Amino acid sequence: MYSAARGWAGDLQPLRLTSIHLPEVKSVPGKAAAWQATFISPQKQRARSYTYSVVESTGNLHKGVFALNEEGWSGRGPVGPFLIPGLKIDSDAAYDTAVKKGKKAAEYMKANPDKNVSFLLELNKKYPDLTWRVIWGESVGTSNYSVFVDATTGEYLETMR
Repeated sequence: MYSAARGWAGDLQPLRLTSIHLPEVKSVPGKAAAWQATFISPQKQRARSYTYSVVESTGNLHKGVFALNEEGWSGRGPVGPFLIPGLKIDSDAAYDTAVKKGKKAAEYMKANPDKNVSFLLELNKKYPDLTWRVIWGESVGTSNYSVFVDATTGEYLETMR
């Protein structure tokens, strides 16, 4: 997605990476069948999202990389753009850390065996480094259990309920 986005803006910076659950693709712990990346261009003061999917799916999700519409971007908000070299830990390693170190993760997984696991990568102002948020559920807003993992060091940060 980064390569495709470079054609949109030479000064682009990644803002957020979010996994997308596809019911037609078997879930693999720590992986996702589709992703959405949002990039910003400070010069244009615009944001643009791109999706990647392993299959065609509902909701305008196409196989491969697909560009979505541009949006305004002011630079304000709880998250900021990040530098790609800050991403040293992949989603599967973040998942492993969340399961092993997350407070009561084993209990939660046992009580909720059918919960989808989602991933959110962003530079949250709460932490100094880029973070993965491993989310049991479809989104932060609908989840009642998630774990923050440092995307640079792989260290466990915090469990949220």
